[in-house]
Amino acid sequence: MSTLVNTLVFDIETVPDVELGRRLYGLGDLADGEVAKAMFALRRQDTGGDFLSLEQHRVVAIACALRTQEGLKLWSLGETGTGEGELVQRFFDGIEKFSPDLVSWNGSSFDLPVLTYRALLRGVQAARFWESGEQDPAFRYNNYLSRYHWRHTDLMDVLSGFQRRGRVSLAHMACLLGLPGKLGFEGSQVWEAWQSGNLEGIRRYCETDVLNTWLIYLRFAQLRGLLPRAQHLEEIERVKALLRASREPHLAEFLAAWEKAP
Repeated sequence: MSTLVNTLVFDIETVPDVELGRRLYGLGDLADGEVAKAMFALRRQDTGGDFLSLEQHRVVAIACALRTQEGLKLWSLGETGTGEGELVQRFFDGIEKFSPDLVSWNGSSFDLPVLTYRALLRGVQAARFWESGEQDPAFRYNNYLSRYHWRHTDLMDVLSGFQRRGRVSLAHMACLLGLPGKLGFEGSQVWEAWQSGNLEGIRRYCETDVLNTWLIYLRFAQLRGLLPRAQHLEEIERVKALLRASREPHLAEFLAAWEKAP
């Protein structure tokens, strides 16, 4: 059986939590767009950058790729109308059910803390995620919470040798490895897309980030000696077969860009 079986790659997309912004900064009845502008401006004033602090992010999309004994599946949780609480609960329900090995890009510093904050807000339960050996001894020395355990691999963190100055972006790593990368949609465009009602575009973008992350992880598994070269090629073909079988335009675009890469 493949060492990759029961591996879940995930990514989230977020927008400013404008309701929180109104309360934090006393912005009253300002429209959502104006509240977000104020939140970004205040953040720039405090830090010199406009990336909001983690508690000010609202989750609007979660994409996953799950490698099981049966194959590889790629999807976004819920539907376009699914509320944030249900999205977050579904993510943690998957961990509860399968106890998968998690893979992310910058998940330790962004995705998982945001998911935790939103879980607290929405009353979500996530017992398995927080297990550290009290109920299941197998989690004592390998759990989701420790930075240096393998039950969650944050590729950005691990590949940099856990050194902040060594970190690179997902887009740059994808380019280095000849992968499609961002395909013309960047994280900075998510708020604009959300305001225009393009949640489907956000979900598709999130799925392509998951694909890039999975392909980088396959290369990393080969580097670690967990995936022989022949098996690595089999997994690459598995991804391409998934893309060819899909009727989704963003997956066809991803495949076309991948096949054109040097």
